[in-house]
Amino acid sequence: MPKPLIQTTGRRKEAVARVRLRPGTGQVVINGRPIERYFTIASHRQSATEALRITQTADVYDVDATLDGGGVSGQAGALRLGIARALIALDGELRPPLKKAGLLTRAPREKERGTIEQ
Repeated sequence: MPKPLIQTTGRRKEAVARVRLRPGTGQVVINGRPIERYFTIASHRQSATEALRITQTADVYDVDATLDGGGVSGQAGALRLGIARALIALDGELRPPLKKAGLLTRAPREKERGTIEQ
């Protein structure tokens, strides 16, 4: 496997995505599986790869990601943020369209911790 061009991290809720971009043909592999087998729901696949579509780089880079924690929706959001951050690290000119689409904001929501009252 060729060396990654860039490596970034995206988080959403409890999910963490470590994203590596390489020059390629647009193949997306998550935890060793193609995106179609990892995210079986089309809306999750669409959400996760939205940054590539907005910047028209879907067929320029291969994405290799490792996802941990959270649920399926949180993992798709973490992957989306990780890909957007990687694209900006490669080309700063892509920041305005990604920012306008709201793909650079990390939603800080997490599980609310209960307090014990005495």
